[in-house]
Amino acid sequence: MKHFRDVVLTFTCIWLGLSASCLSQIQPRPLPGQQVPCFFIFGDSLVDNGNNNGILTLARANYRPYGIDFPQGATGRFTNGRTYVDALAQLMGFPTYIPPYSRTRGLALLRGANYASGAAGIRDETGSNLGAHTSMNGQVANFGYTVQQLRSFFRGDNDALNSYLKQCIFYSGMGSNDYLNNYFMPDFYSTSSNYTTTAFASILLQDYARQLAQLYSLGARKVIVTAVGQIGCIPYQLARIHGNNRCNEKINDAILLFNSGLKRMVQNFNGGQLPGAKFVFVDSYQSSQDLSSNGTSSGFDVIDKGCCGVGRNNGQITCLPLQQPCQDRGKYLFWDAFHPTELANILLAKATYSSQSYTSPINIQQLAML
Repeated sequence: MKHFRDVVLTFTCIWLGLSASCLSQIQPRPLPGQQVPCFFIFGDSLVDNGNNNGILTLARANYRPYGIDFPQGATGRFTNGRTYVDALAQLMGFPTYIPPYSRTRGLALLRGANYASGAAGIRDETGSNLGAHTSMNGQVANFGYTVQQLRSFFRGDNDALNSYLKQCIFYSGMGSNDYLNNYFMPDFYSTSSNYTTTAFASILLQDYARQLAQLYSLGARKVIVTAVGQIGCIPYQLARIHGNNRCNEKINDAILLFNSGLKRMVQNFNGGQLPGAKFVFVDSYQSSQDLSSNGTSSGFDVIDKGCCGVGRNNGQITCLPLQQPCQDRGKYLFWDAFHPTELANILLAKATYSSQSYTSPINIQQLAML
């Protein structure tokens, strides 16, 4: 009953053009059980939940068997069920999943939006080999448009809006495609000729620091930043290396350069570079390495093949429309050539939410409670 009253009051405030003090009667209090009022998500196909559905790209997943274990079916999520941020939203008490920005406008933005885009990277050209996408620069720009809309709800009262946004959680997971669909694709991109792995990591981090600082300038204060996972060991890479299913350590070594710089960046942000902000670094590389090394303890019998795909390791071609996937998805670490299964996403969400196995300086539950 209280939630219904709040919704009516919100519409009344905006319809009558009343001041922010009217809106403040219901905001920024989250719903009962919901730890933060809103959740904003930036990233690539690991967390995209439908933004790529309506654009011309090969990086889309709005067809079966993607979403085979998700209640709404093939929504555009690049896995069989929930993504990492879906599971995280549930742990933070959100009653429904955060919607894609492509289908979210108006009052619904008060509880957050997902701006992620499959194939997106820190660099604008990253992923263009697969077609259209929204890069991190574009996603930050879209959040800027969101802030403009939210400002109208608060009648231009920036203090009230900033007070609201500083309670929200922001998630950003970028960098994978800058390596998979850029640096290590020399037939399409020149970056590996122009930069050493050290230099490339450095320019990526410079761009990423600017993008995250821009989110901060738009109101972000509680921010989760994830490292790039062990992408030299995904089925796609294992399929490309003939022999004993060995990881591509050249890629892994390059990723570790980026990740170590990203962790230092987070420490600098927390050290006063962005006053009032609190960033949490999630070590996705270590978590993915642990799941691969100790998969059987989590119930994963298959850690080197996709549940759905074509060719060696089900990793040479990703999951095709209407293809029959493996029957027991819970025993597979990977859903397709690139992406983890729902169970792997849930395990990572639980590990990063309530423990510090892979987070620093605090876990996500502690961040939400700040």
